[in-house]
Amino acid sequence: MNNNFKSGFISVVGRTNVGKSTLLNLLIGQKISIISNRPQTTRNNIRCIRTTDTSQMVFIDTPGFHKPKSKLSDYMVEVAGESFKEVDLILFLVEEDLEIGRGDGFLLEKLSKESTPVVLVINKIDKINKEDILTKIKLYEKYDFIKDIVPISAFKGENIDTLVDVIEKYLPVGPMYFPEDMVTDRSERFVVSEIIREKILRSLKEEIPHGTAVEIMLMKKREDKNLYDIEANIYTERENHKRIIIGKGGNMLKRVGSLARKEIEEMLGAKVNLKLWVKVRDEWRDKPSVLNSLGYNKKDEL
Repeated sequence: MNNNFKSGFISVVGRTNVGKSTLLNLLIGQKISIISNRPQTTRNNIRCIRTTDTSQMVFIDTPGFHKPKSKLSDYMVEVAGESFKEVDLILFLVEEDLEIGRGDGFLLEKLSKESTPVVLVINKIDKINKEDILTKIKLYEKYDFIKDIVPISAFKGENIDTLVDVIEKYLPVGPMYFPEDMVTDRSERFVVSEIIREKILRSLKEEIPHGTAVEIMLMKKREDKNLYDIEANIYTERENHKRIIIGKGGNMLKRVGSLARKEIEEMLGAKVNLKLWVKVRDEWRDKPSVLNSLGYNKKDEL
């Protein structure tokens, strides 16, 4: 490690569905945070680590800021806000729309009270022309606390090298906090549960996915072969939701399991024997004891 090696923690914030997880998976070079076109996909703060010869960037993927409607929502907004503390840089992601909406205005007000440098990242520029990009930039140039503005397309990988250079500019000279081959501080069990939840989000087109959670009950590698046995419970809030998740003849649950198994096998580099069960926990999103048991615990985020 050279004497000019830089390192630091970067909080990635924004409204729901602005592309935070897509960007971070691109920066890390592999999938860590789950992605769907549904708002509030990310529920926890997830640390994603990018290490090169010159720097180590520890990104914190946060839940999108939104108006809370349950204790789970309260938790998500709270842990997102906690990510502002003790970081070296804040990336504020916005979309390509040519206005500052209420959600972005709310975040601007919060960020204006922070002493941490803020870099504005305008995502999804592949959807607008160059003149509109300039118009979008001008909307934010009046905010003195925004130190840099970088337009990108996380989906197409446009201008990512520039963003990396800007991030590195604001990081202090420092140590390598994590081993160079480490890409997240989350356990494999957590990542597996998130993969299963993502497949539920992608497979079901109703409001149901917001009322689901996944708990890994067993994850064990067999001693005699390169194979993992994984058992997981999928919790939902209503009996009729359970029937929809299972599907006619179990088809929907089989689809979720098949999609999840394939991705988990790629991640683990081993075969997977995956078993899923669907169980009802009434109004679990508003029960602190259940939220805690499912890993939605603010102490675990700090």
